[in-house]
Amino acid sequence: MDEAGSLPKGIDPGTPNDTRMYDYALGGKDNFAADRAAAQKLQEAIPVARLSAGENRRFMRRAVRHLLKQGVRQFLDLGCGLPGRGNVHQIAGTADPEATVVYVDYDPVAVSHYRALLSGSATTAAVQADVRRPGDILTHPDVTRLIDFDRPVGLLMISLLQLIPDDADPAGIVAGFQDAMAPGSHLALSHYTGDAQSPETLATFASAVEQMREQVTLRTKAEITELFAGFDLLEPGVVPAPDWRPDRPYETPSGWLLAGVGRTGR
Repeated sequence: MDEAGSLPKGIDPGTPNDTRMYDYALGGKDNFAADRAAAQKLQEAIPVARLSAGENRRFMRRAVRHLLKQGVRQFLDLGCGLPGRGNVHQIAGTADPEATVVYVDYDPVAVSHYRALLSGSATTAAVQADVRRPGDILTHPDVTRLIDFDRPVGLLMISLLQLIPDDADPAGIVAGFQDAMAPGSHLALSHYTGDAQSPETLATFASAVEQMREQVTLRTKAEITELFAGFDLLEPGVVPAPDWRPDRPYETPSGWLLAGVGRTGR
């Protein structure tokens, strides 16, 4: 990414950003020097942590494919980040060209990249909005145009809620979207955890991410499971991301990422 060129308002190339760090970890080019330095610091301090970006992306793909098999044909991808390989609309479109997808992120760079990618599409849109205000998203014209909440929806919160501190009520955010969802809708969620880490490793992690724009809140498996309140958790429950219905030879989990999918029967 050209750091000398013009940038959207509010973009600070000198402050590491989780979206761009994730892009760098996946081999992308839409990142700044500060993002690369922060990601490298984290990878040097905790080498196994770099595996979690790939785990996250592969879980998303498996979850979307599962939801498609359940008949879900519309997806709301919250905290979508930057486009990569195998985006939600590409997976969904392969199963059904009429499937609809709305990407949501509050980062203007992420949204502008998706808008460029989706230019001319009648079945997809990208919206800049803050997930902490579900009502703004649920009533956005692009969302109401493409998502019929009287039909099942696939709600994706992939590596999102660890960026929401406890005082912003992540469970309440989930509930705000769930209340609008029809029976048969699903929530696919992944979240970083420190359950398997030593106090020394957690201290190293905290030091490595302290300069990020968004602070990371690691939660326990029990706390992450509570985010599925009101949903029926699908087997195998909340598990290390590679353990959620793997479709390829087993990968040893990094130990940093838990994931699950729940279905609402209301």
